[in-house]
Amino acid sequence: MINPGFFCDLLAAHGTEFFTGVPDSLLKSFCAWVTGHTAENSHIIAVNEGAAAALASGYHLATGKIPLVYMQNSGIGNAVNPLLSLSDGDVYRIPMILLVGWRGEPGVKDEPQHLKQGKVTCALFEAMGIPYRILSVNEDEIKNQIEECYAYIKQNNTLFALIVRKDTFAPYTPGNDTNTANSESPEKAAELSREEAIEEIIRSSLPGEIFISTTGMASRELYELREKYNMGHERDFLTVGSMGHASSLALAVALQRPELPVNCIDGDGATLMHLGSMAAIGARKPANLRHIVLNNGAHDSVGGQPTIARTISLSGIARCAGYAQACSVKTREELRRALDENSTPGNEGRNGPLFIEVLVRKGSRKDLGRPRSTPQENKEVFMRFLSENT
Repeated sequence: MINPGFFCDLLAAHGTEFFTGVPDSLLKSFCAWVTGHTAENSHIIAVNEGAAAALASGYHLATGKIPLVYMQNSGIGNAVNPLLSLSDGDVYRIPMILLVGWRGEPGVKDEPQHLKQGKVTCALFEAMGIPYRILSVNEDEIKNQIEECYAYIKQNNTLFALIVRKDTFAPYTPGNDTNTANSESPEKAAELSREEAIEEIIRSSLPGEIFISTTGMASRELYELREKYNMGHERDFLTVGSMGHASSLALAVALQRPELPVNCIDGDGATLMHLGSMAAIGARKPANLRHIVLNNGAHDSVGGQPTIARTISLSGIARCAGYAQACSVKTREELRRALDENSTPGNEGRNGPLFIEVLVRKGSRKDLGRPRSTPQENKEVFMRFLSENT
């Protein structure tokens, strides 16, 4: 393992002092170090990877320096457009370093949503014509890789990628020597954990309601709560990948099945990643859709790095986007009241789309499990439930 401070010192020696990206569990020690050792305007946690590439490009235009963009390999898809149509050597030739967490690396056990992405990660960079190196855990070799990286960038004025395997970075916990001005404690304002909020939501639901949940902890908690109450899993579609797209899945299902109450359980980071999906929901106005965002102000599944969701009004955005009703709650009683006011006896009680933002605490149970069904099995039982309830 390598110390993230050692790695960042190598970058600083070549003038890289601006960082932006979307957090990844393989990069959480790196992200923690950067958060604690950079000025506010030198580190921006972006809403998605494409935005990060654009931020880095803007930084280079303003300073002439080489920025670094970090992401999980699942975010390459979000970044492809600005990387190839903005930063690429055939267009503007904007140099930057890409630091990419290699989830689903062949031969390394991982979750199903990462397997395909892991297989094609290197091939994607080859197809884009972006040179890359798999970051070493040997300090001398890393020095050589960094020298090679900057030499290529300065000669060609373009992109270079460093791919990070699991356990490349040594654990790092911010201490008193770090800049903690960027750290927040949004959980202090919330009464409920995310799991407790989901528990209230599903226990208030009726047998005919269906749920589409976002990637990460929320889907795992929904699955375990169904097990706890012996409710079955046929009404739930667990979006284990595709961060930010659960609400679009829910919109399409709601429009095609207007007789069924549809709930989307979303996260704040996922909502911000593709915020335009809220505009699509507001424009289409499905009366049977309820969009519930569990906002803990953090990317909880990949290390707890902050989002900007506690500094803006998601419910205000929902109202402006055209949702019929929108509210924000932070206590159990407020959540119960919001769910009761938007109850769903059949479809008569819903006049949507409805938006409920629930402020929740960060963190999850240490013994939280994972779904025992495969994504394909989840899809099949969910579709069967829909087909049998026409």
